[in-house]
Amino acid sequence: MTSGLVSVAYVVASVLFILSLGGLSHQESARRGNIYGVAGILIAITATIFSVGFNDIVAIIIAVVLGAAVGIPLANKVEMTQMPQLVALLHSFVGLAAVLVGFSGYIEPLKASTGAEHTIHLVEVFLGIFIGAVTFTGSLVACGKLDGRIDSKALTLPGRHLINLVAIIVCVVLGGWFLGTESTALGLIALVVMTVIAAVLGIHLIMAIGGADMPVVVSMLNSYSGWAAAAIGFMLGNDLLIVTGALVGSSGAILSYIMCKAMNRSFISVILGGFGQTSSSSAAGDEDQTVYETSVDELAEELHNANSVIIVPGYGMAVAQAQNGVSDITKLLRDKGVNVRFGIHPVAGRLPGHMNVLLAEAHVPYDVVLEMDEINEDFPETDVVLVIGANDTVNPAAAEDPASPIAGMPVLEVWKARQVVVLKRGMATGYAGVENPLFFKDNTRMLFGDARQSVEKLLGALRG
Repeated sequence: MTSGLVSVAYVVASVLFILSLGGLSHQESARRGNIYGVAGILIAITATIFSVGFNDIVAIIIAVVLGAAVGIPLANKVEMTQMPQLVALLHSFVGLAAVLVGFSGYIEPLKASTGAEHTIHLVEVFLGIFIGAVTFTGSLVACGKLDGRIDSKALTLPGRHLINLVAIIVCVVLGGWFLGTESTALGLIALVVMTVIAAVLGIHLIMAIGGADMPVVVSMLNSYSGWAAAAIGFMLGNDLLIVTGALVGSSGAILSYIMCKAMNRSFISVILGGFGQTSSSSAAGDEDQTVYETSVDELAEELHNANSVIIVPGYGMAVAQAQNGVSDITKLLRDKGVNVRFGIHPVAGRLPGHMNVLLAEAHVPYDVVLEMDEINEDFPETDVVLVIGANDTVNPAAAEDPASPIAGMPVLEVWKARQVVVLKRGMATGYAGVENPLFFKDNTRMLFGDARQSVEKLLGALRG
């Protein structure tokens, strides 16, 4: 394939990637967006394969087959609740690829360069390895935290910001040494030392961020992986990688900003580990408060008599795999003339859109799934709110307790409804580790137990 055809294929693939991002911005067009993305990737891979020599083609095909042999079985085993961990793990692979390509591009550059061009190439190598190393180790830590293998509490070392600053300054000094030396051996030493420091920096940055901010961290690492891919593109002289990496990097940064705004967080503070300490709030624990329980039959009666119902799903619903039962309840109530809708918080679950995907998978109509800003004003006119496995996203302390660790975070104001029923295993705090006063309010009833079993029993009671 000629270089002209390869360039055209890359342009087409880039356009498809842009259309894919546009399609993924809405539930109705998400499937089409995925198709655009897959088509773009196939075109890019095909063009790349046919633009290299025969020996390289064989190596690429072997690598693709080996990767597919490992990736497909693992992907098929991953549950929806494990998707955030998988995404974080995949980000680490991109970071590692940037590190390996950087070292390869320094030791054996694809083409000789001199003067300013050579300096630019060295800067690309250095920055690519730095970003890649931070992304690699940071993503592994995020994966461990999300999977429960690493404590979700923020590791707040004394002088942690000074440690980060010193690490960055040392890397800058090493960068000056790297650019100034003409010895490949000394350059490699500078790269290796910088890589180790960057890897430790990645670990420290993410360890200093608490569980409440992990959705932002995953999005932020997505941005890092995009810039790492762009760095690979510069080192390899591949325009498509540059464009794709820039798309992923910029969209990930924008998403991180949107999520920080939704959580009343400072983006810079989250990156530097300034927020996310998982300390418990005493808002609901300093007094002797009463929890009111309900039963499946009582809840079924409430729903039978209700005119409007809002269902607020959370990560607990995903863990219990209760979405199909929730979908059946929704259909049954809607058939009876009840106005049933869903309220989705921007950071419900562990990834943006996590709840939307689960509900779409269970065939819940798109038009009844509303975002927080669209539905918050409707709670005062709502008869019954079902909170299924959600905690931090419905915590009134965010709006009512200035001393709460999540003070100022926009939440779904479910407590304003006539009746709130919370389906939950027990009284444990949410992922942020903050006590929830909602559970003790006079209009709140607790239905304890596994969400899936409770939903199935409720469905049976409604049908009976």
